[in-house]
Amino acid sequence: MKNFTITEEYSFNNLIETKITNNHKDYLSWPIVYFLKNKKTKSAYVGETTDVVTRINTHLKSEEKKQLSSVNFILSDLFHKSATLDLESNLIKYISADGQYNLQNGNLGISNHQYHEKKVYWDLFKDIWDELRQIGITRHSLDYINNSDLFKYSPYKSLSKEQIKGLKMILNCLLDDSAKVSLIHGGAGTGKSIMAIFLFKLLKTNLEDFNYTDFDEDDEDLFLLLKKVKDKFKDLNMALVIPMASFRKTISNVFKNVNGLSGKMVIGPSDLAKNKYDLIIVDEGHRLRRRVNLGSYFGTFDTNCEKLNLDKFTASELDWVILQSNKSIIFYDQYQSIKPSDTVKDSFKKLELESYTRVEKLKTQFRVRGGNNYIKLIHKIFDEPLTLPLETYKTDDYEFYLFDDLSQMVDRIKKKNKLHGLSRMVAGYAWEWVSNKKQEAYDIIIGESQLKWNSVSVDWVNSTNSIDEVGCIHTTQGYDLNYTGVIIGPELDYDFESAKFIVDKQKYKDKNGKNSIQNEEELLDFIINIYKTILLRGIQGTYIYACNDNMRLFLSQFIQPFNLSIKQNPLQILDTPSENSIPFYDLTIAAGSFSELQELEKTKYIELDDINNKDDYFACTVTGESMNKIIPNGSICLFKKYTGGSRNGLITLVEGRNITDIEFSSNYTIKEYSSKKVTDEDSWHHEEITLLPKSNDSNFKPIILRDEETIDFNVRGIFVRVLR
Repeated sequence: MKNFTITEEYSFNNLIETKITNNHKDYLSWPIVYFLKNKKTKSAYVGETTDVVTRINTHLKSEEKKQLSSVNFILSDLFHKSATLDLESNLIKYISADGQYNLQNGNLGISNHQYHEKKVYWDLFKDIWDELRQIGITRHSLDYINNSDLFKYSPYKSLSKEQIKGLKMILNCLLDDSAKVSLIHGGAGTGKSIMAIFLFKLLKTNLEDFNYTDFDEDDEDLFLLLKKVKDKFKDLNMALVIPMASFRKTISNVFKNVNGLSGKMVIGPSDLAKNKYDLIIVDEGHRLRRRVNLGSYFGTFDTNCEKLNLDKFTASELDWVILQSNKSIIFYDQYQSIKPSDTVKDSFKKLELESYTRVEKLKTQFRVRGGNNYIKLIHKIFDEPLTLPLETYKTDDYEFYLFDDLSQMVDRIKKKNKLHGLSRMVAGYAWEWVSNKKQEAYDIIIGESQLKWNSVSVDWVNSTNSIDEVGCIHTTQGYDLNYTGVIIGPELDYDFESAKFIVDKQKYKDKNGKNSIQNEEELLDFIINIYKTILLRGIQGTYIYACNDNMRLFLSQFIQPFNLSIKQNPLQILDTPSENSIPFYDLTIAAGSFSELQELEKTKYIELDDINNKDDYFACTVTGESMNKIIPNGSICLFKKYTGGSRNGLITLVEGRNITDIEFSSNYTIKEYSSKKVTDEDSWHHEEITLLPKSNDSNFKPIILRDEETIDFNVRGIFVRVLR
């Protein structure tokens, strides 16, 4: 049963108070969420309140809000203050990234509200989102948005306490006349880019219409600091400097879709000589360059140094930043310096010691679900291997495997990409880029695997052919991936006698990455930094294939082999239940309903030791080829019992009298679920349910249920994963 209402669209004018009072009198002093918009200008505002009349009247007095022409209210008897704050935050995050409307909202006060029923209200939010898609307010699915750059690099994020502390330091630095530079240290995945983008939007936000009642203590402190900065500087002349061209293009596209920002605000270091700025924010500061191995960029570098009256032989782009800004904020990670052209660590250490520099460190890991333990493991493997215990890393939160078959790793990455998107192969620069000039050629040939480098250099991660190609450090640094398959090339090996990593300079093919380096230890440091950086791209998992036998043997001491992980966990099928078992149903013998199937005396059981709340799960065999892109024919699959919430985009086990699937006996099928809903005054119902095959065989067609056919229909389970 539907437990919320999205009202009709009301005109946003002086008559709206009467309409609210007449039509929704039970919600005048009740937590609600609302969506103000102008369909023509595609401008909008998301808000929540417990006093809707007062809040709407406040908006009517705002010059900016007067440009909006209509409003929808989201109402529910289940709402309380924490729930509407959470719903407001989620709507701001996802509507902004959906791209249909530019939000007038500021980004201060977007909190990750924690409360007892948070998961329940997330399911409610998914249903609300589906209805917003039906009425045309939003366009994309939540899964699509989660993988989009507009979402990943949106300024509408909730910050951690550590990030808020850093933000306060930066704002205080802006207010301090004796402070010129904020240097923010942070490793891969600590949210440096998010913080830089958040700060940029914050400083470009109109403070006229803030809702103070929603602020917690941290928000109020930030707001007061921000107000002082705005009063002091008025409209700051700002730029966001990103050294890497590919990542710069991505963030520029994000800025185009954010109210108050422009793609022109994102610049490269070479643009710094053109203008002076009140404030320069630098992301990925470790990639600012000096005059070494610059190739075609030598000319521009020399010209800029001359313009700025700097000695081209001793200056770096870091000097340009300091010279061309009244204030600068630089995000930096010394362990992501990967080329001789990068500004040396000593320059940053010298800057850190200046009296006008303020320093902050970010430590908490936000990207990788393996958390700080995984990050520490990667650093210890490459920096302090002798201190590591000889045991393999294993956690339920993160997939980290060592492969001895490259084709198997490529296959797994492709399967993960079909399921989750943004899964890519990445390698060290140990092969020539032959396919750049000879398109039919392969660059990386290992055994039977034949692979090509990235066919585009800018925004390769999101390019059409990226799943069939291999990226390098230059096309992935700064990006988030869901799963990363990393090939450690033949240029890096491990010597067990000396207990050290060794590098083969001849096998390292990045000419600009090795020319001018005489000391192999220096080259080794760069190459290790490259691998550490790309091993910290994967949010949900990282896989490794090492070309050299010694390297593979060394890594096997700490990383679970993929094949071994499967062999060590064979499925145990039991006749009677145990403490760690779940029921295993045979759909082929189902004569009646699923509930009757659950009561059969001859039910088998499968022993599983890697899930909690086993009463919520069951297993069954999936036969046929209609889902073979994800579920091979004959696989035993794990399902979670369906108890409510949105099913759209999920693979489901469904039961219904009107279902006919030649691959299943009785009235069952397993397909990806999609539905269209119709809402009337009192309730909603399904207009159409589509059950989509995911097969390499195009002969399989969707099963479509309409009108009365959708009534006798039950979702019994949500697909979790293939067990065997």
